[in-house]
Amino acid sequence: MRISEAAKRLGMSPRMLRYREDLGLLPPLRDRPSGRGPAHRQFTEEDLAAITAAVQIERRYDITPAALAFGLRVLTEPSVRAAVADLGRRTGHVPATPGRALDFEKERALRALAALRAPVGKAAAASRAPAGSAAAAPRAPAGSAAAAPRAPIGRG
Repeated sequence: MRISEAAKRLGMSPRMLRYREDLGLLPPLRDRPSGRGPAHRQFTEEDLAAITAAVQIERRYDITPAALAFGLRVLTEPSVRAAVADLGRRTGHVPATPGRALDFEKERALRALAALRAPVGKAAAASRAPAGSAAAAPRAPAGSAAAAPRAPIGRG
């Protein structure tokens, strides 16, 4: 369908559709007509669905088409992504350290320490116990309040 019909179905002007196309918010043209004269875009149902999805994102997050186009650029261009991530770290919006890799190493080290502190018979059980269970929890040092024996509940 031609741009005027597509604009009518979407409830926007042909000029807005051209603007969105210039920003890169429309799927690229697949079959560009050859020959003389300008190539007129023929809008498909897929194009209309992409435009509708973009408009929904813009409304939901209260952003402009240009901001959405920049977001797509951040996702697709590594140098832009790196620059935005650096700014995020400088402004405190992005953590300075890569958390996931460090969290994995921290958990691994804590499990190793827990195995060293546990008695020989319980070390194997602690390594098989699910995280967060009492068997997997590291033992408190001897002499601490957490290591003191507890009285049974409901007796006495």
